[in-house]
Amino acid sequence: MTFDLQPTLKGELLQLRPLEPADYAPLYAVASDPLLWEQHPARTRYQEPVFQKLFQESLASGGALVAIDNSTGTVIGSSRFNGFNPAASEIEIGWSFLARSHWGGRFNGEMKRLMLQHAFRFVDSVIFLIGPENLRSQRAVEKISAFRDGSRTDGTGFESWLYRIHK
Repeated sequence: MTFDLQPTLKGELLQLRPLEPADYAPLYAVASDPLLWEQHPARTRYQEPVFQKLFQESLASGGALVAIDNSTGTVIGSSRFNGFNPAASEIEIGWSFLARSHWGGRFNGEMKRLMLQHAFRFVDSVIFLIGPENLRSQRAVEKISAFRDGSRTDGTGFESWLYRIHK
């Protein structure tokens, strides 16, 4: 069975669907908040030229999803499947961000649970690569039972802590 990197996933609070070029403006409206990136290794992603590059890379990746709030129909963030490794039976979930209006509640947990449920149809292990200073993201993946399993350089060259969840 081939891993579907861009499924449409529906939950109680949000839905995830494949990222499209038309999502640029509403997604940049979310990403333009500097506080989203304050603990991230790439702290300047709120700047439009930097975000534009990230958006183009996300489209090209073939694994990017946009998050939509079910109650309002508005774009609230994004996430991505990356680095499918059939031999290791693993995939990465990353590049995730949500509007601050959706922090601290159930949205991130539901987004990750939807993606994990999908991933575990194809792999035995899901990894998350998180910058050592990104305490917010570390706590978020720990809430969904990920455990720290060493470190690895991420796709952009940053040394990251590797968190893992097994099926």
